[in-house]
Amino acid sequence: MTQPEKLRLHTLLGTHPNTKALKSGAVASDLVAFDFADIPVANRGFKPMVRQHVFDFGELAIGTFLQARVAGAPYRLIPATVVGRGQLHTIAYVPARGPLAPADLAGKRVGVRAYSQTTGIWLRGMLEELYGVDPETIDWVTFEDAHVAGYQDPPFVRRAAEGEDLVKMLLDGALDAAIVGDKFPDPRLAPLVPDPEAANQRWAETHGGVPINHMLVLREEIAASRPDVVRELFRMIRESTAAGGLPTDDATAALRFGIEPNRRSLELIIDYAFRQKLIPERVGVDSLFDDTARGLA
Repeated sequence: MTQPEKLRLHTLLGTHPNTKALKSGAVASDLVAFDFADIPVANRGFKPMVRQHVFDFGELAIGTFLQARVAGAPYRLIPATVVGRGQLHTIAYVPARGPLAPADLAGKRVGVRAYSQTTGIWLRGMLEELYGVDPETIDWVTFEDAHVAGYQDPPFVRRAAEGEDLVKMLLDGALDAAIVGDKFPDPRLAPLVPDPEAANQRWAETHGGVPINHMLVLREEIAASRPDVVRELFRMIRESTAAGGLPTDDATAALRFGIEPNRRSLELIIDYAFRQKLIPERVGVDSLFDDTARGLA
């Protein structure tokens, strides 16, 4: 009996501990095969995904997905977190320039790669909740446009001059603080949030787990016509995560599967994105998934 041809999916997926087994073929499938994009860092593929819709399957930052959904990009979520992390350690300042605390940020100049960046969405929401800082009182300085075409930053956001560099501006004193990411690129920088890892842990314990950064997405027409593929992709990423030895059954684990373990984190990012003028309305979590995905656990 001839084996049916596998469905080939043009795929954007970074090489993470939880995706290595899938990308290497150690976790295999009789239903699907992958054409992996030759993109070393997944976020460099987000613009072509949401603007030209060039990928069938892959990972996408959750903030970008919410904006892309409004813009009509033809993707649905699969309820599997590909990248999740605490966010409070990603904002830095220069101690040599004097003390600065999170509650001091009103009126200050804060750099971020793009206003729509998922890390920035989380940080602004956290700063408001934990330290009472209204994001609109901060002078936000950006360096890139949004992944989704046509989005206009709010009036309290301004673009750095062409050729300016975020870290250099921070070190030179042209910025008071900046969201620089997981690893600080210069030893003169320090975390703005005191003991940020402990703060990240407290957040995870009280806000439905580690914040979602990237989730899986699948082209809508494939999700609608091939529920077996939706279930297979969910199985594969789950097995790949287990093969990487990563915890998934702890409520505060960074990588969670199914809608319910991710619901609170999704509710928060939806609320933050709405209040920060990134999406025009709050959407329901369940509306981000199709019927097949809603049945996955």
